[in-house]
Amino acid sequence: MAGTRLQQVNEHFGTSASTMNSVQQLFSLEGKTALVTGGTRGIGQSMAIALAEAGADVMLVQRDESSQSTKQAIEKLGRKSQIYTADLSSNDSMKALLPKVLKDGHEVHVLLNCGGIQRRHPAHQFPDEDWNEVMQVNLNAVFTLCRDVGAHMLARSPDQHGRRGSIINVGSLLTFQGGINVPAYAASKGAVGQLTKALSNQWAAQGICVNAIAPGYIATDMNEALINDEKRAASILERIPAGRWGSPEDFKGSVVFLASRASGYVSGEILTVDGGWMGR
Repeated sequence: MAGTRLQQVNEHFGTSASTMNSVQQLFSLEGKTALVTGGTRGIGQSMAIALAEAGADVMLVQRDESSQSTKQAIEKLGRKSQIYTADLSSNDSMKALLPKVLKDGHEVHVLLNCGGIQRRHPAHQFPDEDWNEVMQVNLNAVFTLCRDVGAHMLARSPDQHGRRGSIINVGSLLTFQGGINVPAYAASKGAVGQLTKALSNQWAAQGICVNAIAPGYIATDMNEALINDEKRAASILERIPAGRWGSPEDFKGSVVFLASRASGYVSGEILTVDGGWMGR
């Protein structure tokens, strides 16, 4: 009886032997379309290209069309790509984005929110305008896109595996820690972590997995001030168990995992990609 009951439960939730797939199929994004912010350089560019390498077409959200390198790299892989101009610092621009994407006939199966900015000042001197800009770009724009794309995903029927889509936000080590001279950034990335969990609670049962990736110390333009501070850079490196700063390439596997069926029972998770920093 126990075996029969287990078989019934597995079949109800789509995990019977007949529905098993190979690992390659689990990680495949063939036939999927991703919408990506922050994909012009660094971590975002690497992740956008990784999604295309896994088989997805990738729609890029950019402030303007001056940067074509990510689009061209995706197209060289034989995938479709299109740039949609929008300003993350304007919530009106964010609200107008998805209707444009849908009007062109695209369905969004994967949302990757990687766009973000950094402003550094001592807390007692932090300007209101910088605080508001960081919160708008790093948090408000993320929420607006999650809400709108989430509603779009909920409006369509789930696939044969019960999935409607994947949402991946990008947090930070400052999702967990406070940082120095970056109160707005820390507040915004802490909120992104909680937003990710809240949306997972809401949507996981409807077939939408909502997760976040929290990068550690990565050698990108955003961390240039830290890299150029020899004393601070040395102290950071000393704490990283992997013995090196990360690179954008370190995020390719993580984003494909969270975008694909390989992570079908993973939701509300904040995946740290940090060389072991948070384990210290």
